Amino acid sequence: MKEKTKEFLKKYLIGFILGVVSAGTIIVYAETYFLSNDVTYDNSSSGLSSTNVQGAIDELYGVCFPKTIGDTILDNTDIVISGDGLYKDEYESCRYLYKGTDPNNYITFNESDDGKAGWRIISVECDGTIKIMKYESETTIYWDNGSTDWSIANINSYLNNSYYNVLSSNVQNQIVTATYNIGTVTYENSDMKSQINDEKGKTWNGKVALVTLSEYIRASSNQTCNTFSYYSKNDYKCSGSNWMYPYETYYNGSWWTLSQCYDQDRNSFFVGTVDKKSGEPDYANPWGATFDVRPVVTLSSDVKIIGGDGSKNNPYTLE
Repeated sequence: MKEKTKEFLKKYLIGFILGVVSAGTIIVYAETYFLSNDVTYDNSSSGLSSTNVQGAIDELYGVCFPKTIGDTILDNTDIVISGDGLYKDEYESCRYLYKGTDPNNYITFNESDDGKAGWRIISVECDGTIKIMKYESETTIYWDNGSTDWSIANINSYLNNSYYNVLSSNVQNQIVTATYNIGTVTYENSDMKSQINDEKGKTWNGKVALVTLSEYIRASSNQTCNTFSYYSKNDYKCSGSNWMYPYETYYNGSWWTLSQCYDQDRNSFFVGTVDKKSGEPDYANPWGATFDVRPVVTLSSDVKIIGGDGSKNNPYTLE
């Protein structure tokens, strides 16, 4: 529901729910509302805990429109247009992305990972869910052993069986089945809008996936880093503006993306860090190379943040 509609309803909820107010004897009708906390609300039969008018409005509003995990992040995070931080996605409305060298998008997820903030938030989605990525590699494997079809790929089977099935039931309950874009993209194309549309040309629904190529590129705060290929050979500017690039392992840890390359014999894209520091996306034969796997999951909108501010030393913690 649109925010303006929600605010309109919040303003007039008093006309529907407050009933009798004990300030003398005042009957509140549908066309009447109070904004004063000086008026005492009789909550004896309402089930609400608030004893003032505005408190009762806020309380019922929270029941009607419960705050999602995405709302919590947006309510407590400034939206920026440069540098490190949370940006409004210029290509997909109502979606927000973390960009920059080291934004405050750290989150502690899956306590079995030594209780560390080994995960980072990719985006706040339109439905109030958030997409997160494990910052360290889970394993190193082939993308597949004979196919570039994600729905039957070896790496898909590993993530959604071997990896997912050993997670605790509490962690599994926090992960929703989400739609991931698996359409092929074109090498050497800088038209981000068309490339995103190509990614959306084919989808897969599941629990665990990888980051798409456009998500990797859009995580850079440098607006010139927008090409599905080498950004600029031997130039560090793009990897230096992208938190997804593992700076501490310049010569290790090349990792697979979810995206396949349309015009290069159906090879799969990876973020290359072997023998080059630039961190530019490149492609490789998916059954001829082994790279790191950095799982991506989507957390339910119902998951609650109970602490932290997203910084590396004080990551978001979940209920």
